[in-house]
Amino acid sequence: MPRRLLSALLCLMSLLATPLAAQEGPLQDLLQGQRELIEQSSRRTIGPAIEAIRDSGLDGAALVLEKWEAREMWQRESDGLFFYAEEVNRDTLHLHAFDGPTDLGEVPDEDFDQLKPNSGIRGLIASALVQFQLSDPDISRRRAALDALARDGNAEHLPILRAAIENEPDAGIRAQKDRLERLLTIRFGATDAARIEAIESFRGDLAVDVRAALNPILSTRREVSAGDPPAEANIAAVLKPGSEALSAEDAYALLVSAGLAPARLTAEAQRQALAANITDGRVGGVPVADLSDPAARDRAYDALEAAGTVPAAATQSEVEAALAAHSFYDRYGEPSAAVTDAAEEALNSIELKLALNQFIDLALDALSLASIYFLAAIGLAITFGVMGVINMAHGEFIMMGAYTGYVLQQLIPNYTVSILVAIPVAFAVTFAAGVAMERLVIRWLYARPLETLLATFGISIALQQLAKNIFGTQARPLTAPGWLDGQWVINDIIGISWIRVAIFVLALIFLGIYLFIMQRTRLGLETRAVTQNPRMAASMGINPDRVNMMTFGLGSGIAGIAGVAIGLFAQVTSELGQGYIVQSFMTVVVGGVGNVWGTLAGATMIGFLQKGIEWLNPSNTLAAQTYMIIFIIIFIQFRPRGIIALKGRAAGD
Repeated sequence: MPRRLLSALLCLMSLLATPLAAQEGPLQDLLQGQRELIEQSSRRTIGPAIEAIRDSGLDGAALVLEKWEAREMWQRESDGLFFYAEEVNRDTLHLHAFDGPTDLGEVPDEDFDQLKPNSGIRGLIASALVQFQLSDPDISRRRAALDALARDGNAEHLPILRAAIENEPDAGIRAQKDRLERLLTIRFGATDAARIEAIESFRGDLAVDVRAALNPILSTRREVSAGDPPAEANIAAVLKPGSEALSAEDAYALLVSAGLAPARLTAEAQRQALAANITDGRVGGVPVADLSDPAARDRAYDALEAAGTVPAAATQSEVEAALAAHSFYDRYGEPSAAVTDAAEEALNSIELKLALNQFIDLALDALSLASIYFLAAIGLAITFGVMGVINMAHGEFIMMGAYTGYVLQQLIPNYTVSILVAIPVAFAVTFAAGVAMERLVIRWLYARPLETLLATFGISIALQQLAKNIFGTQARPLTAPGWLDGQWVINDIIGISWIRVAIFVLALIFLGIYLFIMQRTRLGLETRAVTQNPRMAASMGINPDRVNMMTFGLGSGIAGIAGVAIGLFAQVTSELGQGYIVQSFMTVVVGGVGNVWGTLAGATMIGFLQKGIEWLNPSNTLAAQTYMIIFIIIFIQFRPRGIIALKGRAAGD
């Protein structure tokens, strides 16, 4: 008893402490005018109350709707006034008024009921709030309102959105509002002309939201009617039973489901019904001896059906007659033929542009893959194409370059600096390894290509095991700099990662470096001389051993740089190079041995071929590589010297 008395006293004190201004004002008057509807809290009847608050023009109308939607609005039982409040604890509220001095302090919650609108009412409130959010000074709130409209806009939002476009100060959001207004007009425009104009404004637009707005217009439902289709129906296609689009069985099933025909009589059900009703050698007046004829069986069953002996069911002849007497068609859900025609034309233009952009995107992927293969193969083009050495350890030089980049990133935390340093260091490391390999192994085997293959294969296995012993079997990260994150997005269809763009640029750079070395330096001149005629070059004072050593080192060094680039998007493991050795050899052989332009052409052909096969069979990349190898084998049968063959005496060698 004392506790109840104390609670009542506290409530009375809170009422006395609440300023009169907090209980009066235009917003409170408005809420009191809609009090009955608010208290009922029914989605079917609450609409006028929400609209009254939204259209009141009062400064605090948006605040009322926001607090109501957030379930932070409370009603005082003693006088029915509305407030918004935060719960301090289980028994105390921090009360605010909608009018006048807003902060009313902390009060007990015993005299207050919380308004808890259900999801339906909250959806209506959210729709009403759009009017205020679209003109909110906070740009982030305006963007959030546009996102909400894009997800769940309706016809009521169109005039609100149009009014908000005129006063939008930000050009980007204004364009977004204008686009959204056209998208909503497609769905909810008052006239066909307005909808068609909005549809035509999106011709060739590749954005997904446009297709999402147009596709429902062209949605159809399959219908059947007696005689010809209704004149007022917007027909997408008239269907003929028995055609590929509509089988006779499906057509009759549609008649049955529409209640326009009885269920079909199966041959087995007919046989059982006739056998069960044989009387004096006859069934329905038809002699049993005549029942071998399908038409006689149908007559007998019709007689039994007329007598009520068997359930009603359609015989084959009745099925055919019913199909002939009805029309089958796909009908648009959209009643206006002009709107559906405009939508179909717009979608056709979008699909054409979409196909073109998908081809461009596929070509960019193929070009990216070609640049990777070229970068991996350019070193092999020197050692195998120029020197004729079958270096099965070429992939391990790629692996050494990737691990060099990883080690440098452990020493240099800045990813940009570490990658820039890794490129020359990887070249130096793999150049030295290539020179050592040439001096210790390769130079003794120039005249024995099979033994060269076996020796370099053994070195490949040894280098892999050495990498496992040093770095372990776990993949090591070679992290790209932050400015290479993400991708270059041209539109919703075309995009390519910045790492692939960087590798493409790197491949072009090293193509230029290779051409400069081979065409403008003494090493290049001597290499070309030794390649064409080693004996004549030696007689002119060129040291073939030195040229071979430097050339092999150059090819190995470029492979190391390729390893740094490949490691940015591939897992750096001891088997990294094995994934590129086969493609590298194929690139060099297909392009033309000893010709860098052939290597470039081979890499391009293999890249485009692999991506094309993957596009045709996206679920099986292994099959794509298999088909690619088969194609290359066939290609070499017709062009054994490759795409760009050497000419002159070098070709004869």
